[in-house]
Amino acid sequence: MRVRETEITMGVKNESTIQEFILEAFPAVQHLGNLLFLVHLLAYLASIVGNMVIIIITWADHRLQTPMYVLLSAFSFCECCFITTVISKLLSIFLSGRQAIAFTVCLTQAFFFLFFGAVIFFLMAVMSLDRYLAICKPLHYASIMNLRVSFLLIFFCYVLSFIFFTGLMLRVSQLLFCGPNIISHFFCDLGSLIHLSCSDTRSVEIHFFCLTSFVILLPLVITFVVYSNILATVLRLPSAKERQKAFSTCSSHLIVLSLMYGSCVFIYLKPKQVNRLDSNREAALVNTVVTPLLNPVIYTLRNKQVHQALRDTLSRVRLQK
Repeated sequence: MRVRETEITMGVKNESTIQEFILEAFPAVQHLGNLLFLVHLLAYLASIVGNMVIIIITWADHRLQTPMYVLLSAFSFCECCFITTVISKLLSIFLSGRQAIAFTVCLTQAFFFLFFGAVIFFLMAVMSLDRYLAICKPLHYASIMNLRVSFLLIFFCYVLSFIFFTGLMLRVSQLLFCGPNIISHFFCDLGSLIHLSCSDTRSVEIHFFCLTSFVILLPLVITFVVYSNILATVLRLPSAKERQKAFSTCSSHLIVLSLMYGSCVFIYLKPKQVNRLDSNREAALVNTVVTPLLNPVIYTLRNKQVHQALRDTLSRVRLQK
């Protein structure tokens, strides 16, 4: 009996011969590949340029070298990495039609997607706390939040995300994949990947669900508590001008939060990944392409300090020429 079980186990391992996966992407509009390539390339370049502008002016202008803008520049850097992780392969699919992706490359893409996504969520929570201290504890803000604390918090966000998803990806890499190998997505979404495994994936699915729930819900709870306190503090301000100024400093952050959580809650906060893959693609496209494109605009549109720093930087560049 033991010999028979060993033969069956060896047979299953021998069947795990998948060396690459096929990304289905958007089959309904695949014939518009060149047009979609151009649209997504422009969106990608606009997102990279917008976020890089925030990073450059933050470090080029000493007036913006404060905890708030250091956190914002770290957030912009993660956005650049996040969108690059996903859209590079999508552009290749639209341009060349090659939908195959190697097994190791697929796992790598899935890891960095989750890693940078988690860092972004943790940074959003940290940025919320920064706004809370600035508005609700203005007298203690300078003693609590400084550049050193900001860098430590950013480092903590990276380390926590790395620890969380390294363990999960090691478990996924040990699963057996016997076929089929078609991923119903435009990138290596981990939920879709787990669904293709011929192993018993219940514990991995629970692990994945618990991690994504924690990464999404913990910053959400922190942000909700923080902004409830901010709202209560702002409403007690005697001057309407002070209230308007306080609200304006938080409005951009709240808009970005709404965009991020709207798509991510829809995608990840359900235990089962089956029967909702088509709708996931549209929500994921908003999360991975549209949101990183809009974030630089949202954060700089009503920010007078950024406008002034950008004008001063451009003036210095012209003078140097």
